[in-house]
Amino acid sequence: MKQPITLFLIYLVTLTFSSAQTRSLKLDSDVVTNDQVTIKGKVVPYKATAGTQPVWDENGKPIASLFYVYYERSDVSDKTTRPLFISFNGGPGAASCWMHIGYTGPKRVMTDSEGYPMQPYGVRDNPNSILDVADIVYVEPVNTGFSRAINDSIPKSKFFGVNADIKYLAEWLNVFVGRKNRWPSPKYLIGESYGTTRVSGLALELQNANWMYLNGVILVSPTDLGIERGGPIEAANLLPYYSATAWYHKVLAADLQKKDLNDILPEVEQFTINELVPAITRGGFLEPEKKKQIAAKMARYSGLSEKVILEHNLIVPSTFYWKELLRDKGYQIGRLDSRYLGIDRETAGDRPDYAAEYTSWQHSFTPAINYYLRQHLNYKTDLKYYIAGQTRPWDRDGANADRTGENLRQAMAQNPYLHVMIQSGYFDGATDYFNAKFNMWHIDPSGKLKSRLDWKGYRSGHMMYLRDEDMATSTDDIRTFIQKTLPKPNQPAKY
Repeated sequence: MKQPITLFLIYLVTLTFSSAQTRSLKLDSDVVTNDQVTIKGKVVPYKATAGTQPVWDENGKPIASLFYVYYERSDVSDKTTRPLFISFNGGPGAASCWMHIGYTGPKRVMTDSEGYPMQPYGVRDNPNSILDVADIVYVEPVNTGFSRAINDSIPKSKFFGVNADIKYLAEWLNVFVGRKNRWPSPKYLIGESYGTTRVSGLALELQNANWMYLNGVILVSPTDLGIERGGPIEAANLLPYYSATAWYHKVLAADLQKKDLNDILPEVEQFTINELVPAITRGGFLEPEKKKQIAAKMARYSGLSEKVILEHNLIVPSTFYWKELLRDKGYQIGRLDSRYLGIDRETAGDRPDYAAEYTSWQHSFTPAINYYLRQHLNYKTDLKYYIAGQTRPWDRDGANADRTGENLRQAMAQNPYLHVMIQSGYFDGATDYFNAKFNMWHIDPSGKLKSRLDWKGYRSGHMMYLRDEDMATSTDDIRTFIQKTLPKPNQPAKY
């Protein structure tokens, strides 16, 4: 089915590395292949374009080239009502391969049903891809994937900052949508992890600076989006995640362990809000007996001992939790997905030696994406695919301060069509599910937009789609979200 089309090259620039070796970067290129995939029992033919497109500065000069892969269903001729999904991963510095060959694309990385690596490395058809209902473009920001600045003289400040990132990507998307003739199409942003910061800011930047209005934004494992939650709230909000993790590893009290996860968590959430936050707020002036009562409940809900919790004055860091929960069994647990186990040099210590889940994911994704892009999509290059690129220092101060939660609220207020869905894994300890709910509650303090905000939870971690059962559910949730957010014919955008 694959029919490669000759590489089209407008510009050629060279990247010079410190080793004096040079490799070619195609500033503007595309390679097209055709294929098909069976989704939900139906054959979906598609065209895949792997290519690069320049980033232009304010003077119209190219300063970088971004790599992308664009999938279009090829048996749909009229794109005016067909949704376009624009997909970003996070980091910052993370390549788009995670959601590309892990979640929504037509091919999926080879793993077992729970997301663990298997050999031989590679990809398989994805029967849950959303390509049946939407076209998708996966975008690689500078220093991720094959995307690069054209040379080392380009200031990193053009790219590596909260709002610098948003600004140049919005301009790039304006060009992309124009080139692909997708201005009439309903448009959606989907971002994972730091990608949620990125797409929340892009929602407003696309409206205000590029006059591009969206139908939806999907936040997969969201960051804090600049929403304040310091002090007692920050400390207390981790407890529901601790409970979910303890339940998974079967270390809760027997009466709790026999319950379903969804029956336990509401109780823990209420305790967190109504008792734990006020208790931590009182600090050293909390009565000793009350402190002991709170610690006993925390122990019951977290799988830790009351003694350890009291030693931490009720504030248990997540790094310590990952080391402590299964210490007596000789394991540490994963940060991004606490289902994963690791083995440290020493049982002692207050944090794991390494991220067990991340090394597992790189194990399966890195060979798969390199193989897939070069062999399936026929994009030939000697550039290293940066699955985790260097984007430091990342500016978060001054003009680059993170106000993306407020950006998203403002975009929703200005655009009655715009809806938001949040997707979280219960076992994600980096961008935990309860703080994602907290985001949703505080994006709009007025409460007037809450009918357009929705949250979904899954029994896996940061990349909930790696678990087959959650993959099917989460992609169906996206399909439902699309149906909900496509306006009826002649339905105006107004309050």
